[in-house]
Amino acid sequence: MILRSHVGAVYGELLSCAFRRSARLGDHGPIVSFSFDDFPRSAYVVGGDLLKRFGGRGTYYVAMDLMGSRNNLGEQFHQRDLCSLVEDGHELASHTKSHLSSREVSFEQFRENVQEGREAIANATGMSDSGNFAYPHGHVTFGAKRKLGPELASCRGTRGGTNGPDLDLNLLRANRLYGDLDQAGPARELILRNKRQKSWLIFYTHDVDQRPSQFGCTPALLEAALSYAVDEGARVMTIAAVLAEIGIQIPQLTPST
Repeated sequence: MILRSHVGAVYGELLSCAFRRSARLGDHGPIVSFSFDDFPRSAYVVGGDLLKRFGGRGTYYVAMDLMGSRNNLGEQFHQRDLCSLVEDGHELASHTKSHLSSREVSFEQFRENVQEGREAIANATGMSDSGNFAYPHGHVTFGAKRKLGPELASCRGTRGGTNGPDLDLNLLRANRLYGDLDQAGPARELILRNKRQKSWLIFYTHDVDQRPSQFGCTPALLEAALSYAVDEGARVMTIAAVLAEIGIQIPQLTPST
């Protein structure tokens, strides 16, 4: 287990250094973004409401094949939620069509699934997604980072840390927000570090429930993180809003043939 962890850390560091697509954050920080993967309905119904109460909005990474289903994260999103969250000012981003790992298939198959997922969002809502993407399971390969990244506004992983002053748009860093209030301390430490560095901190989670899955958080933990961020002077912004502010163009979705 120790060897596997060491190998994983080395691989992650090499992946972070390779095939970077740089952008400058400049003096825009500190910023905190809250993102939700898959996404369970509770992430929008509960999590989205909490964000709005603090004057913020969230980024929702959606895998369209999960729509209307139920799994270990609870009830998944409904079609009406997609348009509703955009109307509320949240961001609709992509997460492949079938929640596919880039490590399980060829790059061509993975790219096709990403494209199909974006097209499914457009077909279901009548509007394009934001152009931002998150890798399912946090699984990233060197080939995917090199070839997929430039086709999207940004790609987000699950490797922790803050972003800035130099951003890697091909693999934004993000930090898990899992559990209950016993995890509020680590979240606050990240927010304080982000404030000192004047950088961009991204959190990710899944369900937001009083009894969350192992990949989700309680409303109390999300509220605590939001409160810390606002109290420490960070702006709570979606991924798309941050990229728009620093002048990143969103690539147009080209329908597959």
